[in-house]
Amino acid sequence: MDREINLIRYLPEIMKVVRDFKMVTDAENPEIRKLWVALETALNDEFVKSATPNGVGRWETILNIVPKGTDKLDERKFRILTRLNEQLPYSWRMLAQQLSTLCGQDGYTMQLKNEEYTLTVKVALIAKANFSDVDDLLHRIVPANMIIDLSLLYNQFDTLTKFVHDYLSAYTFDQLRDEVIT
Repeated sequence: MDREINLIRYLPEIMKVVRDFKMVTDAENPEIRKLWVALETALNDEFVKSATPNGVGRWETILNIVPKGTDKLDERKFRILTRLNEQLPYSWRMLAQQLSTLCGQDGYTMQLKNEEYTLTVKVALIAKANFSDVDDLLHRIVPANMIIDLSLLYNQFDTLTKFVHDYLSAYTFDQLRDEVIT
């Protein structure tokens, strides 16, 4: 807080020299400082970007979001902003935009099979931390008569051919398939 509270400044000059008024204002200054901090916190909690942990918890309650135990405050804010940015009507382009927000531009693939009523979404390994968020998003906005096929986009042979054998031999099979290889 960058506000200096001193109530004696608001009194007329003649009252500033009275000992009783000095004592009263000195006793009230800490309470007014606490009030200013509480007001500033309440204002910050109204906006997701500046919210305190208490404000983030209130937003999560309003939006029925259950935070993970390992989530940092920024991750919780990101999840709230994602939920607030969902807009009707839901379209292919809007779904692609939401997935790009969650996974990055190249962090997913999406395919619609109209005749089978199936939406196939594969999340890239670089965005696998957001897998459950993608699952929640799809279950909220994909029509109920469609089948959602959600999976991770594991490393393929084509991805690994740019590396030499000596480099890849340091990894196990599971690591080669499941981890981002740089």
